Amino acid sequence: HVQLVESGGGLVQPGGSLRLSCAASRNTNCMGWFRQAPGKEREGVAVIDSDGTTTYGSSVKGRFTISRDNANNTLYLQMNSLTPDDTAVYYCAASALGAYWGQGTQVTVS
Repeated sequence: HVQLVESGGGLVQPGGSLRLSCAASRNTNCMGWFRQAPGKEREGVAVIDSDGTTTYGSSVKGRFTISRDNANNTLYLQMNSLTPDDTAVYYCAASALGAYWGQGTQVTVS
């Protein structure tokens, strides 16, 4: 079992930046960030493999950067040039002989 705890969400003005963190209780394989806006389906934001290979959703490419600190089992998401369309609950996810999700952190751009 893996526990994931997100932090770093909040309220930011358009054009601003936020950095999300996700602390995992143990090492994992693939990790990623997903988000869900009110009335919309959950969508993938960015994914990073254990070797550092990254994949981004088209709506965030060039603005968001995913990274991980394997020594501390921590995942990050640097979000720049935020727009109101980025407003959502952001979830951390990880795979480790199963799929695990964090509780989510609210990001509001207004």
